[in-house]
Amino acid sequence: MAERFLRFLLLLALLAPAALILPAWQAAGADAPEIKLAFVQGGCFGMGDQFGDGGVDEKPVHEVCVDNFYLGAFMVTQAQWRAVMGQTSPAARQANGPDVPVTRVSWNDAKDFVARLNELTGLDYRLPTEAEWEYAARSGGKRQKYAGTGDEQHLGDYACYEASCEGVMQQVGRRHPNELGLYDMGGNAWEWVQDRYDAYYYRQSPRQNPQGDPFGVNRVVRGGDSSSASGQLRTSYRDYVAPDVRRNGIGFRVLLPAR
Repeated sequence: MAERFLRFLLLLALLAPAALILPAWQAAGADAPEIKLAFVQGGCFGMGDQFGDGGVDEKPVHEVCVDNFYLGAFMVTQAQWRAVMGQTSPAARQANGPDVPVTRVSWNDAKDFVARLNELTGLDYRLPTEAEWEYAARSGGKRQKYAGTGDEQHLGDYACYEASCEGVMQQVGRRHPNELGLYDMGGNAWEWVQDRYDAYYYRQSPRQNPQGDPFGVNRVVRGGDSSSASGQLRTSYRDYVAPDVRRNGIGFRVLLPAR
């Protein structure tokens, strides 16, 4: 049976080579979980608070340019975490099913997940930088106060937060995505990003692919969670947590550089 199937695949390759192009996570490692990605066309944008209601660490607005990349359409889920790490996360008992975001994982834990995922796939996944995250949340750097909308009256359509979820985390993808097809960029769970936090980094940030403060200790989290107020879901809002802290409501999504 297996030999007949292999001959069938060979015939397909001769007739239509494109038929054998598999998703990268399957082609590179059969044991790796499916990671659905959305393509983000790089470009330049005004990073930071463009609406005048942000904190000092969101200012000044400064031009930043990022390269093309692919970003996870969803946050990493409990099921994906278990498939890669071989065990459930510390928050699994409180989770409402395998398709909710994995939380109560530290920044160090997220980095371990990425390293193991890369071993399984042979690819170069990583956490997004803070600039890449904000650019993607704003549907490619558009002037959007929230991910997917600029109108707080419609925020509940796009985000699971205090007013729409009352602190109860949902399965990924239950709300509307932004214009790039990215879900839960605001609300449901905070997201670790690559950068170290510096309240005054925007005053000295490089223009091209900024990587964050090279000397800080704490790591940036973005997006807000299911118990956050609307102000914490603003696309420019920044917060930080020590990299070894595991906290309910903090998860992550992965990025794959475009080549």
